[in-house]
Parts: sequence; structure tokens; C-alpha cells
Amino acid sequence: MSILVSLSDYTIIVIMNNKTYIEPSRELGVRAEVDVLVVGGGPSGIMAAYAAAKDPSLKVMLIESRGYLGGNLTIGLPILAFLGPKGNQVVKGEPQKFIDRLKARGAASDHKPCKLHTSLTIINSEEAKTVAQEMMEERKVEVLYYVFCSDAIVENDTVKGVIIESKAGREVIFAKTIIDCTGDADVAFRAGVECHKGDEDGGLQPPTLMYQMRGVNVQALRDAIVNHPEEYDMDRMPPEQFKEGKFITVGLRNQIRKAQQEGLDVPVSRTILITGLEEDEIWVNMTRVSGVDSTRPESYTFGEMTARKQMKVVTEYLRKFVPGFENARVETVAPFMGIRESRVIVGKYVMTAQDMIGSKRFSDVIAVGGYPVDIHHAKGGDCTMVFLNDSYDLPYRVLVPEKISGLLVAGRCSSMNHEAMAGTRVMSTCMALGEAAGTAARVAIESGKAVADVSVEKVQKELLLNGAYLG
Repeated sequence: MSILVSLSDYTIIVIMNNKTYIEPSRELGVRAEVDVLVVGGGPSGIMAAYAAAKDPSLKVMLIESRGYLGGNLTIGLPILAFLGPKGNQVVKGEPQKFIDRLKARGAASDHKPCKLHTSLTIINSEEAKTVAQEMMEERKVEVLYYVFCSDAIVENDTVKGVIIESKAGREVIFAKTIIDCTGDADVAFRAGVECHKGDEDGGLQPPTLMYQMRGVNVQALRDAIVNHPEEYDMDRMPPEQFKEGKFITVGLRNQIRKAQQEGLDVPVSRTILITGLEEDEIWVNMTRVSGVDSTRPESYTFGEMTARKQMKVVTEYLRKFVPGFENARVETVAPFMGIRESRVIVGKYVMTAQDMIGSKRFSDVIAVGGYPVDIHHAKGGDCTMVFLNDSYDLPYRVLVPEKISGLLVAGRCSSMNHEAMAGTRVMSTCMALGEAAGTAARVAIESGKAVADVSVEKVQKELLLNGAYLG
């Protein structure tokens, strides 16, 4: 039987039975046979495909469920933590070259130091899509949009390919190496890799639907924070940080409390606003839907629908309580929610928050991160941050599943525990992990090795030759 459940005025159909249907067996057409298949075209996937295709003799393919590349690069977020806690740049290589391409067309800012986020880099979402596509064309990566990975083909604990779904039906892509950059570990999960979700109670960091406002008097907001910090309070960030250049606000708790006292149900405890590249542009990071699991479509649907309702409340709050927003208008809503957390794999090594806090170094380092442990609470509207004294290494083993071969997993679904993933999930780190995964896949094929057995020293050498930072 099916029942209807009302969730915050929206009706969601929930199937409450144990009925099953046995799908008839059938032959599937093979769409492609490639050397490296990258699944997911977000920050890590772009870097992985581009790095793998550095060898023009390799056939590299990238599949993506949307009609463009970029993932979270396209939803109005700044890129955090190109710089580390000590102010030095800890993410370089291909991710920096991506920023350089954007800057050349006026579509990216400098890396601005930030007391809360180590650094922020503002980008133009649409140009990010264009640059990513140009990069794939440059290295002749075959890109296929509008397809989902619906299953993995596994033989003798080795992934041999994936089954994709599209309007063309079900098809097969075989590959020597597959790199899962889906963010949700879709390939790994379907291949039988052990995956975890959330904290010890299963609680997931809530997602946010970003949106852009124009007509903002950014100078008025800047002046309020700089001249009246006791009223327009900021978390950890000193007023002088807002005197010039791009900025991100995390605070104004006093203003939210005032709004809540007047009956506005603001869903967060802090006002998170990000300046855009245009003078009157602000991106709002304040919708928040607890309990959303992006691996369940009914849950994800509820999150998107609820966030759009929250936008009205947040916009009213900004116009009434935050200087500079009196005449602002909603201009653009991100095409999808930004997911902070879902599945993560269990790899050869599971990164922990203690590794980060202790600035742990690894002999098989393939990327360096600098972002703090930043846990948005599964319930309520606040956040816990644990700040670091220095950067930390990420070892190659976090990309390699513990038991299943033929697969690397890069991005926020790499092998981390809940607390560590809260720091490694930012886009700069995901891009660095993607470059490392693509480089490893290429080196492994060139060496005739499985990716689990590749010479990490050779991978490190290749990364360093490309300008990556390994500490």
C-alpha cells in the first residue's frame, strides 16, 4: 500500500510495502570501452578527467547527470581554503590553473585570507561551466551529459564498468579504471564498497539552497560591520577584515535574535552572506533543511521544496534587519541544493579529525588541506568549528577502497570519518583529490599496474611536476 505524508505543507508519496518486482534479464548495449571513466563532473571530477587525459594516448570519458560541468562550483559558493592556517597556499597545481583561467576572463577573485575560512576565492558560476567544458575539449575527454550511473559491474571484487541510465535506456561503459567523483559515492556503493553516512547517530550535516540577490548596497553592509561591530557581530572575524575587498559574513547573531523575537522563523543562527564579483551582488547561504539525505529522492525533494519556502523568510529578514538589503531583490536561485554530507567510503586509510588537528604527515601524501573541522549541526541552526594551527596531509590511501579494486574515489566521499569530512569537503581540497586520482589512474595504466598497486612515488612526482603542493 501507499500512504500520503504531509511534511511542512508539502505532500510526499511514501511507499510502505514490501512488494518487489523482478526485472527481466536482457542484453545491454555497450556504449563505450575506455581507459579511464570519471563518474561525476563536479570539482573533483573535472580535475580527475583533465589529469588522466594528460596522456593523449589514453581514452578518457566523463559522465555527468546534469547538462553542464562544475557541480558545486556552479551554485554561488566561494572556494574556501586555497590558503592554509598559516597563510601559505596549500592547494596549487591544476586547481590553481583553473582559477587562473577564470581570472584571465575576469571571473575569479584573488585568494583573500579569512580568519574563519583560512581563505575565500569568489568565482563566476557560469564561467566555471564554460572553462570546465573547454578543458575537457582541450584534452579530448569524451563528455556525456544527462546520464546516471545506476549500477556497477564487478567481477572477482574488481570494478570493470558501470551501467548507465538515460532517455536512451540502459547501457554499459567498460573501463580499465573508474574514478567515482559523484559526491555520494554512487559507484562505490553499488560496487559493494563499505560506506558510512553521518555521525554516530546517522545525523547528516544539512544542505543549503544558495541564492543570489542584486541591488544590495554592499558598502552599507561593510560600514555597519566595520563601524558597529558590537551590534553587527561577526564570528571570529575582526572588523578590519571587512574594510576592503570581497568578504563572507558569518555572524550577525544579534540581528537574527531580533528577527526571531519579532516572529520571523529564520532557520539558522548565523547570517552567512558572500559578496559576488559585481558591486551590488550577494549570495545568501542561509536556507537549511535538517534531516535531508541526498541519496534518497523523496528526502532530497523535501529538502529542495522546504528550502524554497525558507528563502522567503530569509529574504524578509535581510530586508528588515541587515543594512544594505532594503531594496535588494532575488535574482538567481542555484540549480540544486549544496550537499554537505552523504555517503563516504571506507578506504585503505580512514582520515580522522585528529589527523587534521595534529597536522599529520603521510609518506603517501597526494594533497594538502587547510580548512578547519566545520560541522553544521544535524539538528538546530548552528555549527561547531575546530580551528587548526597548520595544514595537514591527505594520503593516497583515502582514495582507494579497502576491498574493491579498479576504483578510486575522490572528493567529499573519499575515506574520512564524519568529523574529518567536515573539513575536507570544501571544493579546493576536493579539486586537489581529483587531480591526484586522475594522475594516479594515468600513471597506473602507463605502468601496467592496478590503481591500488601504483607507485605513489611516481604519482607524487607527476603531481609536483604539474605544480601541486605536497607540503
